[in-house]
Amino acid sequence: MATSMPTAAKAAGAVTFAIVGWLVANAYIPGMPDGSGGGYLREYNMAVGAIVGWGVMGNSVGKKYSDSIGYGWKTVIVLFFAAIFTFALYEMLQQSVRMVYTDPLDAIVDIFALMYKRARVAMTFNVIGTMLIAGGIAGMMTEYVHRRWR
Repeated sequence: MATSMPTAAKAAGAVTFAIVGWLVANAYIPGMPDGSGGGYLREYNMAVGAIVGWGVMGNSVGKKYSDSIGYGWKTVIVLFFAAIFTFALYEMLQQSVRMVYTDPLDAIVDIFALMYKRARVAMTFNVIGTMLIAGGIAGMMTEYVHRRWR
């Protein structure tokens, strides 16, 4: 049952998935092309993780613990796609300031090409393993907080 009020489960989802975002960023950075530093990648992923954890996982509590693992995986997949979308959007905006695109449609299409490029780099055992393990644990922790502090 979704509620617009802040709950302990939403706060726990925000905190745990902020940590998951940081862990996934740490697993992603070694696979980045040489010469490109992580920059603020960890902090951006933490912010995206907190927002997604609050909105997606915080509203998915109240079931069994085995269901909470699946909801944690769903939340970490939403976190992954939201993160690569925001990074691709940011990169597109940087390129548009340099007048790389001829029209707005080229810029919009390039967002999805940049998302694909970032997702291909992220398809490693470390990133996927981190997403599965940390997402499942964060889902169970959020469910525990929901049961403990209603």
